[in-house]
Amino acid sequence: MTATGRCLCGKIKYEIEGDPAVTAVCHCTSCQRQSGAAFSVNLMIQEGQLSLDGDLETFEETADSGNKVYRRFCGTCGSPILSALEGMPGMVAIKSGTLDDTSGLQPAVQVWCDSKQDWVQMPDGVPAFATSPPAG
Repeated sequence: MTATGRCLCGKIKYEIEGDPAVTAVCHCTSCQRQSGAAFSVNLMIQEGQLSLDGDLETFEETADSGNKVYRRFCGTCGSPILSALEGMPGMVAIKSGTLDDTSGLQPAVQVWCDSKQDWVQMPDGVPAFATSPPAG
């Protein structure tokens, strides 16, 4: 798979080479606040799969786990592009709403469901975890 994406204003563009490790729906309150939506859909990829054109701004926060999360976004339009997770070195979470083509997206897992908004219902068969999935 090769996928492309961009921010709202077009100053940030990217390309992803290869398939994501997983497509995950995150219901944590930080993703809700960052996206302004009920959840965030993320393509988890290796940093080496990403080619980025443009300069991202970074907001650093501490997750419930105690690990740092580096939320990277366009400084002009504010579009969230990716998150880098201290607890997952070498991986980044690409925000799926920035993809040029989302037709092939299929969430494989949902995480932080203890923060899920009550009205949200995910498709049957998508594994759900109260916080993050167990390692391994």
